[in-house]
Amino acid sequence: MNCELLATCSALGYLEGDTYHKEADCLESVKDLIRYLRHEDDTRDVRQQLGAGQILQNDLLPIITQYRQEKMLFDACVRLMVNLTQPAMLCFGKVPDDPVFRQHFLKVTSHLEAYKESFASETVFGILSETLYNLLQLDWEQRQEEDNLLIERILLLVRNVLHVPANPLEEKKVDDDASIHDRVLWAIHMSGFDDLVKFLASAQSEQQWSMHVLEIISLMFRDQTPDALVSAGHARSAEEKQRDAQELESLRQKEFAERRSRVLQRGTRHSRFGGSFVVQGLKALGDKDVVYHRNIHNFKNYTHDMGKAVRRVPKRNRRAQECRDERRSAFNVRLFLREFCVDFLENCYNRLMYLVKESLIREQTQQHDETYYLWALSFFMAFNRGNGFRADLVSETMSIRAFNFIERNVTNYYEMLLTDRKEATSWSRRMHLALKAYQELLLTVNEMDRSQDETIRQSSNVIKSNIFYLMEYREIFVTLLRKYDETKQPHSYLKDLVETTHLFLRMLEHFSSGRRSLMVQKKRVKRKKPKKKNQQVAPDTSPEALEQIWNIVEEELKATGFQLSASVTEGIVPFDATSDTPLEEQRAEAMVRVQDALLARLGPEALGLLRAAREVWPEGDVFGSSDVETGEELELLKQILHANLPRPPPPEPAAEEDDDGAELEEEELESVQVSETEFSFLDFIKRFANPSILSVFHLFNKILSDSCADAYKELVTFAKYVLKRFFSLTEKNNKAFVELLFWKNVGAVQEMTEGYNKDGEKNKPTWTEEEEEELRALYEDHRDSDVPDIVETLLPLLSKSTRTRRQVVTQLVHMGLVHSAKELKKQKKGTGIVLWTEDQELELQMLFEEYKDSDDVLGNILKKLTAKRSRARVVDKLLSLGLVSERRELYKKRSRTAPRKSSGKALTEEEFLADLSQGLPDDSMDRDDEAELEESEEEEEDEELDDDGEQERETAQNGGRRSQNLSLERRADVSIMVSALHQEGLSGPLLWLQNCLNKTANDRGNDGFSMPVPFAPLTEENEDAMENKSFLRLIRKVGLRPPANEQESFWRIPAKLTVSQLRSAAASLSLREDGLENEEQHLEEDQKEVSQESRAQVLRALLLARNREQHTTEDRARCSSDVDPADNDDSLFESEPQLQVKTSAKRRRRSGILDEEEEEDGDISTEANSIPVMDVDVQQNSDSDGEEEVSAPVKRRRKMVLIDEEDEED
Repeated sequence: MNCELLATCSALGYLEGDTYHKEADCLESVKDLIRYLRHEDDTRDVRQQLGAGQILQNDLLPIITQYRQEKMLFDACVRLMVNLTQPAMLCFGKVPDDPVFRQHFLKVTSHLEAYKESFASETVFGILSETLYNLLQLDWEQRQEEDNLLIERILLLVRNVLHVPANPLEEKKVDDDASIHDRVLWAIHMSGFDDLVKFLASAQSEQQWSMHVLEIISLMFRDQTPDALVSAGHARSAEEKQRDAQELESLRQKEFAERRSRVLQRGTRHSRFGGSFVVQGLKALGDKDVVYHRNIHNFKNYTHDMGKAVRRVPKRNRRAQECRDERRSAFNVRLFLREFCVDFLENCYNRLMYLVKESLIREQTQQHDETYYLWALSFFMAFNRGNGFRADLVSETMSIRAFNFIERNVTNYYEMLLTDRKEATSWSRRMHLALKAYQELLLTVNEMDRSQDETIRQSSNVIKSNIFYLMEYREIFVTLLRKYDETKQPHSYLKDLVETTHLFLRMLEHFSSGRRSLMVQKKRVKRKKPKKKNQQVAPDTSPEALEQIWNIVEEELKATGFQLSASVTEGIVPFDATSDTPLEEQRAEAMVRVQDALLARLGPEALGLLRAAREVWPEGDVFGSSDVETGEELELLKQILHANLPRPPPPEPAAEEDDDGAELEEEELESVQVSETEFSFLDFIKRFANPSILSVFHLFNKILSDSCADAYKELVTFAKYVLKRFFSLTEKNNKAFVELLFWKNVGAVQEMTEGYNKDGEKNKPTWTEEEEEELRALYEDHRDSDVPDIVETLLPLLSKSTRTRRQVVTQLVHMGLVHSAKELKKQKKGTGIVLWTEDQELELQMLFEEYKDSDDVLGNILKKLTAKRSRARVVDKLLSLGLVSERRELYKKRSRTAPRKSSGKALTEEEFLADLSQGLPDDSMDRDDEAELEESEEEEEDEELDDDGEQERETAQNGGRRSQNLSLERRADVSIMVSALHQEGLSGPLLWLQNCLNKTANDRGNDGFSMPVPFAPLTEENEDAMENKSFLRLIRKVGLRPPANEQESFWRIPAKLTVSQLRSAAASLSLREDGLENEEQHLEEDQKEVSQESRAQVLRALLLARNREQHTTEDRARCSSDVDPADNDDSLFESEPQLQVKTSAKRRRRSGILDEEEEEDGDISTEANSIPVMDVDVQQNSDSDGEEEVSAPVKRRRKMVLIDEEDEED
């Protein structure tokens, strides 16, 4: 023991004989021990040392028995004993898995067992009872806070002592012998403490101790059973004697049958000469039959597993262990407990259970305290049934509320059993308690049916009507049986579950058999499809309907004299000043609002909105002039009503970002539909015939092979009946034996008994001969007609109107009338509009003049066109009319910060540098809009099945390649960002970024291949920089990409960045003074590297061009008429992705435009007809230092222009 603890314990006093002599500082020593316990470690070392020193037995108990007059010392000792006797489970939280802590747990438990034995004294409980009695005599006005604390501590002390588990191996007690627990109970009884417990349970003024009282009572009856207490003190009846005799006889018969079977297995010969036998038809490991070397009488138990080592079952797959050990206490203890139960039921049960139930509902108790309530319900109601049933003694728990409370707890326990796997054993025990309580409720209701009192029988019918009507109480047993798991729930739970289910089914059968029809509740979860927001029914806009609407609106306006009330004009607002929508679009929306008001037959509102819009938009007299007359207003409203105004598409519903909001919306869409239906007991019974509930033949095998099968004759009869029917089936279906190897559902059993069907034969539609002849005749009549879809024509003419299109097409192919279903494929719908009329061309010109200054010219034109056409058709028409000279004029104008669409291809050096410097905004916007426009053109042309698709796609391929003249001045914004970061003190991270780019460029130049490189910060300064928004904006600008998914943690240098791009990006990160020199040096190196590569590529291209000159004129004519030249050139240059030379007409025209632009910008001559001219061009650009610097890709494009011009000359 620790020296400080030893000194403190020595200062308490000493025991001399039966007299205890306390020291002067005894009270302070007790308080010190309490303080030590408060600061003990996880191993509970202080508690173990005090238990080993037997402080409670030798010091604390003598102090409270001999110095009970000293109130402060008595209170401190009781407080210390409450701490020392608290359960080991509370000290450690759970049974430790660690072997060291498990040993500490067992030591604490052994000390608790010693404490419990010392409390088995009438003197100790006499002192506690007397103290508690004196405190309870005080009225609540006279009772102090210290008195209430002492009452609670005494109750907790008794609770802790009773909670100590028994150790049968140490006690070595048999039934009817007094164990330590029995001795403690007898001490409680002799001291009168049990009477105080009953008083606390029944007194109205002491209801605050109801939960403590219920815990003490449940621990008192922990090892008892209601049947054992009911039979205590009563002479055995003739029925009990007969039942015991039958049990003894069944055991004797079982023993005799086993002995007889052993005799038969011995055989007539000596065991050494059992013989060897060959089992025909049963193969061994090889191809030969099994040789059996044992006695032939044991052959029926032969398996291939004989002699093998038993395979160890994993811990998670082992059966759950039983946790309840019942024993029969001493006779005098059973008598005392029986009397306690009788008095408790008569005076305390209903009130105590009511108080505990209210505390549980209001959550005024601790966690899992409902288990005491469930135990008390099942125990005392079972005792009441056996001890002369009286319904009034348990009226508090005989209600629908009790059924509902238990059903909710069972459901909750099962859900926690699945989720909390670590505490699955504890949840399984609680679930078993709830099941026992439910079983006892059903048994009590069944007992009420047998009562002689008519009122009790009526109450029973009311309860049964409710539990049989509600779906939750009927379905609970089917669910529990299907969800039984032997690894988590013990065999005793399954036994109680089967018995409870049998009782429920028997009561339900009896209840439903006496009625012609029994209506029960049925619930079905109905899922509603989410309604589309802003979905409105389109009004009828036919000329007749519009004329009728106008007549109504005109009469209403004339009746009011075109005078509007103040209530109408106040709420009219034609535009929203806070909206981001331009005023031009809001003007169009105001016109649509006027039309909507007219269609809704709201004449005054439409007139008021028209006048308000006129004040906002007076220019152009769109809503009429300022001095308009009433007649003109009326005519203007009529024109608006009949006008075909463009309406904006309905806005798409915003995606739910919040998962909780999405789940809540989904729950709202699920509604429980409650209805009533007629109950069928036979259908309900069939639900229990489930493979997961019952393995019938396996169970029958156990029953029939049992030597004591005569004890349950009904099951034997039922098993023989089912087997007889099965063997009669095998005479018709010899595959039934094989079917036993697999689980069956209803459909499989039906096929076994009625015959097997081929796959899909049941659902295959059948055609009679008359229907086939009818279809043949109709097809012959309409096959030569000009109908667009012959199948749609035949469907309404068939006599059987339920035929679908697929069925008709399949039958036509089956009958050989058509070769394949592709011939009858439904044609795709398109606009079908090809030619432009003069009015349509005029309308297009007017719309272009109206929207040519807007941000989205083409989009606005498409919205306003009366005859809807594709984007490609409108663009071609605008070009042919000469309204625009280039497609780029129709691109949507976007803001400077608009995100760029990724094309999935590697960036060229020009594109990379353009992104790096945020170059000309027009170029970036043009590139984005061009890709978007060409994508939409391709999609719409594919849908319309146009013949001009190849030409448009060729335009899409050529549109992305434009020349850009990039210079060092275009990197000014990056330099500004670098300077700002230098001023913020981020020069170190900028140098780190520059070194990473240069190192990656060198590695890629040496290795010859590229792969993404993580940009990982390894210092604290770099980590801080990665959290800076300006620094992140810079690294994104130079081409680094953020983490793509949750598996990536760092930014990465993409693999698509070339060596020259990386060096250019690294050079742009330097300050302005030395940045220009470094960039010039890098550009010169890049140009030298590219010059040789470009020369080789140009030579290869010219060689291919000369080969094409050798083709004949007929071949070129055939290619020009049948095949697009671009396709042929693509195949030729498929191995040269860097060049991508194509020779279509559009390509040559576009190349000429590029050539002209480059001549204007750089004064570069493109008049070259031979190889030496181009070589001189390359050498001049690579060797001269005084000329303007041009990047290598620009040179390659110039060579491509020269090649295209040579093709034109050819």
